[in-house]
Amino acid sequence: MNADMITEVLTSGVAFAIPLLLAATGESISERAGVLNLSMEGMMLTGAFAAVLSSATTGSATLGAVAGVFAGLIFGLAQGLLSVRLRADQIVTGVAANALALGLTTFGARVLLGDGKGQNVPAFDDIHIPVLSELPIVGPAVFGQTVLGYACLVIVAALAVVFSPRTMTGIRVDAAGEDATSAGWTGVAVNRIRVLMVLVAAGAGGLAGAQLALSEVGSFSENMTAGMGYLAVVAVIAGRWKVSGIIWATLLFGAARALQFALPALGVNIPYAVLVMLPYILAIVAVSGFAGGRKAPSGLTVPYVGRV
Repeated sequence: MNADMITEVLTSGVAFAIPLLLAATGESISERAGVLNLSMEGMMLTGAFAAVLSSATTGSATLGAVAGVFAGLIFGLAQGLLSVRLRADQIVTGVAANALALGLTTFGARVLLGDGKGQNVPAFDDIHIPVLSELPIVGPAVFGQTVLGYACLVIVAALAVVFSPRTMTGIRVDAAGEDATSAGWTGVAVNRIRVLMVLVAAGAGGLAGAQLALSEVGSFSENMTAGMGYLAVVAVIAGRWKVSGIIWATLLFGAARALQFALPALGVNIPYAVLVMLPYILAIVAVSGFAGGRKAPSGLTVPYVGRV
């Protein structure tokens, strides 16, 4: 594999990893508060659909990205109501929500984005940072993103700082997810925190979907996320609920995705179905090898029956 091929693999891998990283970071915050969002897949898919629809309608990629965030938030509001306020089973709710999102976006795409309206919509262009983007191998991959891609990375950094376990906000979030009953007795509004953290995850998921649609693809297709939301959940587990670990996990999944196209180009004779499964095979391996370090929050998926 020559330098040009390595650069292409890294560029493709980072492009896939950025929306995955943003979604996984938001998901980790929600899980730390005690709410599992298997519906992240649906949040990303509806975000991608809303972003493309808005971009095609208004002619503005920026408004498309905003619409993606709002679509994710609406989805998250329903998730928070069911999982937190009504104390519905979080796993069943998440799976059902993903099925609903797939059906709605498929129908919406055929009705509202038919006749090619969802193809080649106004999207974000790559911005190559002078000097840095010219660095060998890693330059184009890291410093040749769109403005939305850079914004996603900034948001990940901001979320990591604001919700760090060392900040008061992060401490309250961890308290809601580790021992909700004790936190409630000390005056922590557990359910309010949980709903807000679900909305944080939903907004991140919606923007991640917009990044995928408007920065990487420039169009919408049915089920275009193809399991990325589930990979985001797995990345949280593999990364041990820490942003540093999540970064490595998402980069690993991104590299696996890039190899789907690189290996055939190198003449490696591997069935295409196996290449498509590669990121998910690595996800299973990553979760199976999860040991030591930070464990899942004790109250994850456990409803809080207190007053707040």
